[in-house]
Amino acid sequence: MASYKLRHLQVFWVVGTEGSMSAAARRLGVAVQTVSSQLRDLERDLGFALLRVRARGVELTPAGRAALELAEPMFQLAERIPQAVAQAAAGEGVALRVGIADSLPKLLVRQLLRPLGDDGRTRLVGLEGEFDELLAELALHRLDIVLADRAAPPRPSLKLHSRLLGSAQVAWFAAPALARQAEGAAFPEALGRLPLLMPSTHAALRARLEDWLLRHEIRMRVVGEFEDSALLASFGQSGMGAFAAPDWSTPQLVGEAGLVRLGLSAEVSESFYAIAARRRIEHPALQRLLEAAARIQAAAPG
Repeated sequence: MASYKLRHLQVFWVVGTEGSMSAAARRLGVAVQTVSSQLRDLERDLGFALLRVRARGVELTPAGRAALELAEPMFQLAERIPQAVAQAAAGEGVALRVGIADSLPKLLVRQLLRPLGDDGRTRLVGLEGEFDELLAELALHRLDIVLADRAAPPRPSLKLHSRLLGSAQVAWFAAPALARQAEGAAFPEALGRLPLLMPSTHAALRARLEDWLLRHEIRMRVVGEFEDSALLASFGQSGMGAFAAPDWSTPQLVGEAGLVRLGLSAEVSESFYAIAARRRIEHPALQRLLEAAARIQAAAPG
């Protein structure tokens, strides 16, 4: 697209986001007549009407809604360029905006992202939330990457791609006082004697844990379920119930948190993904993130 046409598209985007030509003119610092003229030029070039003028502003036509949907992420990115350049010039590093699924183990997140924060080249900006909400933010380019326990679903409109970072077998842990209640029972039958804490049903791991418990004929006594994995682990450390976590976290949960490892659900594994928008230029920190994941996977038990 020629540069003048790109300018016309930007004017249209501002009108669409502001809802009126007068508000767009004030934001752009030009006359309303200039806005109107450039919109007419854009509609003539495209061959379709994009807006309808109403008494209290403008209304997008179906063609206008399609154009705005495509233009919005492009100009949102463009508006971030001055701030990003200034931060890089001031030595603040390139910002990496990471969406973190609330079901993802926080120990893993810390191990993945800490090397990026320590290298002096990346400024981490973290946002925790539910999986679908984070994907929507990623599709709008408000996030650079999403870390989650599942791949992005195949939705052509989102244009996202997923990279498997690794997987880990799942082990069960409990506070020492609670673990003593199951003394004398073999694993996994010991779990039938204990209250259990489970991830909520929105976590990919939940269904796999339930299936495994049923196959081993373990009667589940679930006393709590949590969307946030850190909150689940916190209640587990308090002695409320036994809980499952990736086996690579055993050194932290046993050595640092003082928990007891009850046993391994060898048939159950939890996978971890990095999800990004389909861009020709990947974020410079992505490769370092993949390297950190490879180190974690190599050091995992088994």
